[in-house]
Amino acid sequence: MTIRVLLCDDQALVRGGFRMILEARPDLQVVGEAEDGRQAVSLARQTQPDVILMDVRMPNLDGVEATRQIVAGGSPARILMLTTYDLDEYVYAAIRAGASGFLLKDVQPAQLAEAIRVIAAGDALLAPSVTRRLLGQFARTLPAQRATPASLSALTERETEVLRLLAAGLSNAELARRLYISEATVKSHVSSLLRKLGLRDRVQAVILAYDAGLVTPQQP
Repeated sequence: MTIRVLLCDDQALVRGGFRMILEARPDLQVVGEAEDGRQAVSLARQTQPDVILMDVRMPNLDGVEATRQIVAGGSPARILMLTTYDLDEYVYAAIRAGASGFLLKDVQPAQLAEAIRVIAAGDALLAPSVTRRLLGQFARTLPAQRATPASLSALTERETEVLRLLAAGLSNAELARRLYISEATVKSHVSSLLRKLGLRDRVQAVILAYDAGLVTPQQP
C-alpha cells in the first residue's frame, strides 16, 4: 500500500530534501507541498493525504493552528510535527491540537521514512521518554480539579489499567511485561480503548488520562 504524504514547510530547500528522501521509497508518495499554514489546510483537503509532515513555525498560519483546523475539518490524516528544537513549546500545543507526534528536522532519511510508516499505521510517534517529558509540561498547565469523562466508564478494568500505564509513559513491551500479557494483547487493549474513547491515537489517550485525573504527574 502506498502512503500519501503532504509536505508543509516554508523553506523550499527543506521540502525538496524531504521529497527526494521520500520518493526514493516505493511505498511513499508525495502528493503536495505547502509553504505556509493556510496552504497546508487547503492542500490537506484537496489531496487527502495519509500523513502530513508539518513544520511548527510557518508564516501566515503556524503549524499548530493549521493542525487544529485540519483535525477539526475531519481529516483522517496523521500529522507529524517537524521542529528544530527537541522541546519546542509549540509542540505541546500541536499535540493538544491533534498531532500524532514530532520529529527533529535533522532526522536521518531512514528514520524519516520509518516515522511516516509508523504514523500511517495508526501508532503515535513518541518514545516513552518523550511522553514523560510531555506529561511534565501538561502537568504544569492542568487545573487542580478535573472531572472524569463519562466515556472512561465504558472501559473494562484491564483497559483502564492499560490506559493508566500508557499515560505513565510505558512502551508496549513494558506494558506487556508489567501485566504478564503479550504485546499483541497490549495492542488489542489499546485499540479497544481508543475506539471506546473516540480518540485518534495513543497521544490523545495520554492527554485524556491526565486531563481526567486518572493519573497524577510525578514531580521531579
